[in-house]
Amino acid sequence: MDRTEPRLEHTVADGVATVVISNPAKRNAMTAAMWRALPVLLAELAADPSVGALVLTGAGDTFCAGADISSLRDPAHDPQRLAVAAEEALAAFPLPTLAAVRGYCVGGGSQLAAACDLRFAAEGARFGVTPAKLGIVYPSSSTRRLVALTGPATAKHLLFSGELIDAGRALRTGLVDEVLPAGGLDERVGAYVRTLVSRSRLTQAAAKEFAAGRTDRDGHWAGQARGSGDTAEGVAAFLERRAPRFTWRAQTPGAGTAATGG
Repeated sequence: MDRTEPRLEHTVADGVATVVISNPAKRNAMTAAMWRALPVLLAELAADPSVGALVLTGAGDTFCAGADISSLRDPAHDPQRLAVAAEEALAAFPLPTLAAVRGYCVGGGSQLAAACDLRFAAEGARFGVTPAKLGIVYPSSSTRRLVALTGPATAKHLLFSGELIDAGRALRTGLVDEVLPAGGLDERVGAYVRTLVSRSRLTQAAAKEFAAGRTDRDGHWAGQARGSGDTAEGVAAFLERRAPRFTWRAQTPGAGTAATGG
């Protein structure tokens, strides 16, 4: 494989899927093919019962510089539609997602980072939402997601100006959740996702839906909890002073009811 070709790389290890945006010639800009590939890859990883969390990051010292600008000149690619589809697929991923950000996280890169549940950044990271530099109307869904993270004033600042902000300001405004010293990002992300995969997927799945505003599934999740055994296992593990062994897994297509043990 030509390691310089634009592509999405992924690995699965110890319950964690890591997806790497790699386009080294263009600061990991997303090509049309990469936008199309991301929802397909996410669906595959969501169906993998060994996956308990997902990390999205960029190759080298850049997260993602946005969409490959050359693709904007070819309307046949419809890059905004592709970007929104990829962003929504990431937001809908049924397991916890974390963006690990180094360097530039700009334009479409910010869209992808915002679609993750959490964002950890290295000191020196830079964030920007830059459609005003290109005369592009930012998608309504992406705008709402940005406002939900940062509040309307910061979202307007980013969208109106296209200026980049540093990791400290991103942390203060809610665009990122943690900022790590240089060299400390991988260690912190690794430790955090190990914690995530040790926790109840039932709790996480319900919390993810509720946090997204779903209000009609209380009964569904109560039924899942009753049938899962996770609550009994969590209480028993606490009383016995041991690590719990949670077994609930989300239903996958063709799998019938959600798995509750085994």
